[in-house]
Amino acid sequence: MIRIVRGAALGVTVALALAACGGGGGDKNGGNPLDQKSSGGGAGSVVVGSANFPESQLLGEVYAQALEAKGVKVTKKFNIGSREVYYDQVKSGAITVMPEYNGALLTTSVDKSSTAVTTDQVNSELKAKLPSTLEVLDSSKAEDKDSVTVNSQTAAKYHLKSIADLKSVAGQLTIGGPSEFKTRQQGLVGLESKYGLKFKKFQPFDANAQTTLVKLLKNDSIQAADLFTTDPTITANKFVVLEDPQNVFSAQNVTPLVYKSGLNATGVAALNAVSAKLTTQDLLAMMTKVVSDKDDASTVAKDWLKQAGLGG
Repeated sequence: MIRIVRGAALGVTVALALAACGGGGGDKNGGNPLDQKSSGGGAGSVVVGSANFPESQLLGEVYAQALEAKGVKVTKKFNIGSREVYYDQVKSGAITVMPEYNGALLTTSVDKSSTAVTTDQVNSELKAKLPSTLEVLDSSKAEDKDSVTVNSQTAAKYHLKSIADLKSVAGQLTIGGPSEFKTRQQGLVGLESKYGLKFKKFQPFDANAQTTLVKLLKNDSIQAADLFTTDPTITANKFVVLEDPQNVFSAQNVTPLVYKSGLNATGVAALNAVSAKLTTQDLLAMMTKVVSDKDDASTVAKDWLKQAGLGG
């Protein structure tokens, strides 16, 4: 979920959050939880992290509030950065719980050569290959994939429905995305190896300016972008998400990644209960409130938990 999820500059540095990607945050409880180990429900706090994009921060809020509803003491550490930044922090125990997208986690940080596609295949490999300090809990049905999304002009001009349709025209197009998209298998590396795509230009972006990416895609300054499939701006702007028959983008189910010794049985049960309820439609509805309606992520999370019977 993926998702994520998840740079360089447009002339100079352009900040950009990809719809499931960007956003502010910070440690809302103060202090520096990265300096401590976590012990779920014990003397210390369970440190719930998030990456540097709105959907991850929203999911961090959902996880944190679900844990708090069960009496688990929580410290929030949001907006950490990309997976390349936060993964080692979870592995060391500095972060206890991280919202993840299972397929992206596998191919980015665990086994870059993996060819797993389905949810079951991905999770089976994660459970076998994750470091002994880590585990993934139950995956939700909610899924948020990376995608190759084009604007409506480009889709109509070149009759695009599938990523495969880009092969003869990619050399004329500029694609935008986070800087790490250039080097990931679930990114330009996979698009070239599986579809033979070589774009005219890759325009990398920093996090925190989703509006900029959407504007550039809409006005045809760039013709394609790595957008997450739960991004509400896709529908709002009539962008076209291209089909991926070669499965460059594998299953991306929202899945808690946890530091094993930092979370007790109560915490595990609370997070698994979230996964049992969370659907892709739920995620899209919440992201619409956060991104389009500018609602506070903590309020959106609280409302969903209450509706799902998991909060106060």
